[in-house]
Amino acid sequence: MPDIVSWNINGIRAAHGHGFLDWLHKQRPDICCVQEIKATPDQLPTALREPEGYHVFWTPAERKGYSGVAAFTREPPEAIETLGMPAYDCEGRVQILHLPGFSVVNTYFPNSQEGGARLDYKLGFCNALLQRCSELRSDGRQLVICGDYNIAHRPIDLANPQSNEKNPGYLPAERDWMSRFLDAGYVDTFRLFTKDPGNYTWWTYRFNARARNIGWRIDYHCVNEEFRDKVKSSSILADVKGSDHCPILIRIQ
Repeated sequence: MPDIVSWNINGIRAAHGHGFLDWLHKQRPDICCVQEIKATPDQLPTALREPEGYHVFWTPAERKGYSGVAAFTREPPEAIETLGMPAYDCEGRVQILHLPGFSVVNTYFPNSQEGGARLDYKLGFCNALLQRCSELRSDGRQLVICGDYNIAHRPIDLANPQSNEKNPGYLPAERDWMSRFLDAGYVDTFRLFTKDPGNYTWWTYRFNARARNIGWRIDYHCVNEEFRDKVKSSSILADVKGSDHCPILIRIQ
């Protein structure tokens, strides 16, 4: 019964300084996907590159100090690939881990930025990712698509929906894409188990937002519809500090 964690760590070097490895060894997930690593392996200490009990796989951005994803796994994947599109791979946006029985898509969606400055780029990425997931699904792969989607889908997914309707992450085009994604046969696993408001995965560092729980739920574990019955639990580890995001956890039977 593998445990899969996803966490936007907002800089792996900073997270390391906040005790990331201590948390990893205490939590002991089978797979830990992290986003926004903001580093390349050569910039990291040996403890991060070779952590006890884990294999680590890096997909950094070409630009220094920006974006990128990585995965810590207790057992090595059978294969790893990227999205296969240079416009997105250059930013280290996607890492696909093929494991026995299923594949994990570790992804860091672009931020659409103020005024929708990168909205077209983001929607292009969203559509490309959906296309790749659909291809994998057609090949018979079961999928766990985890990461920072940078989208709060519905009003229940952020503390102040009305005042954020023109802000990145809650723009109508982003929310519409998320609806299309789910309608295409994918499941937001957290909502299988928790229907309540007030559950968030990201809080701004300003305004004492985390202590006041004024946040957004923008990190997800989604699965393809055929795999939903294998999901035993999906939760938010809101008490874990070290980033402006918190980890999320899914358990697969």
